[in-house]
Formats: sequence, structure tokens, C-alpha cells
Amino acid sequence: MTQTFPSIQASFGLSKNSNPNVKEIKFGDGYAQRVTFGLNQNLKDYSLSWNNITETEANQIESFLDLRSKDNASFLYTPPQESTAKYFICKSWNRSINYAGKASISATFNEVKQP
Repeated sequence: MTQTFPSIQASFGLSKNSNPNVKEIKFGDGYAQRVTFGLNQNLKDYSLSWNNITETEANQIESFLDLRSKDNASFLYTPPQESTAKYFICKSWNRSINYAGKASISATFNEVKQP
């Protein structure tokens, strides 16, 4: 069963990376032919952070990611400034404690497609 990421808003300053899967064949006369490869050839990666959130919120995010990582399960997340939820996995994240009772988490979410 797919879980939805907690509704804690990420801080702005995020980045969205695209890396379309394009194959290129170069011919001896200087010409090249390019073709997109695969059905879902342009999945996105998001570098997100939650800055100066409460320890409770940080624990909620970290617990959620810990549970998903045990079985490599995907989860639903709606990226900031977008209206549609997508499936993601998170392979790594970092938690820092900035002040008493406050923490920050940074993570990279990799978009995946579900069958």
C-alpha cells in the first residue's frame, strides 16, 4: 500500500533536475541521430530541504523515510508549486540540529513510475 508523505511544506530554494534518456548515434559523415529511450524517459529528481522545523516534524519526516527505506517502497508526494502527486523514492537524507528544539532535513527525491 502506497503511503503519502507527511504534509509538512518543504522550504523554498529547492532544485528540480531533469535528465532525459536520449540515445545518440553518430555517423561517420558528421551527422547524428537522437531518439528518446523508454516510456518514462524524463523522470525528475528533487533536492528538497525543510529548514528550522520542530523536532516533532523532523521526527515525523525521518520516521517516514526510515520506514520506506527498509523495503525500498515508493511514496506519493506533491512537489512545491505543482498540483499533481507523483511517486518517489528517497535513497538518502540528512538531518541537522540547528537550535534547541529545531532541526533541518535535506533529501533527494527520485521520481519513479508504478506499474
